[in-house]
Amino acid sequence: MGIEELVQAVQSLNTDDAFHARLDAAQWRTLGAYLTGYQARPGDLLIRQGDADRTAYFLARGTLQVYVPGAAPALSRIAMLRPGAIVGETGLFSAQPHSANVEAMTAVTVWALHLPRFEELVQRAPAIAIEVMRAAGAVLVARMRANMALHIAVA
Repeated sequence: MGIEELVQAVQSLNTDDAFHARLDAAQWRTLGAYLTGYQARPGDLLIRQGDADRTAYFLARGTLQVYVPGAAPALSRIAMLRPGAIVGETGLFSAQPHSANVEAMTAVTVWALHLPRFEELVQRAPAIAIEVMRAAGAVLVARMRANMALHIAVA
């Protein structure tokens, strides 16, 4: 399980909410030193609604489902995430609880950026940390706009 697989996935994902970090290969290697790799099986919860986990996850392999448990069937599934996506990015910005569950639909490989490690990155490689925040913020904006558009269409 190497960072190269994640870099390839991030660079090839072409969605409105893709994590478009402008990092070169050396910067990705530096960032990779601050990430922790995890494997999950189908059905495993990566993020639980209501938890205030301060971790962003980068999906290197597999498929994740984002959903709100107990919501009306038409509104329960929020997204299906493919390799290259970031999820839980709100944890880098706020200690607020997560608003949805994130479940592995297939076997997945994710790379976690825990807040204490991100804070170390801020101190040791601020340019990389700023780029991660810029790209994660752009993801937040894209998802907020998509959510607003969905609510306007439903209303």
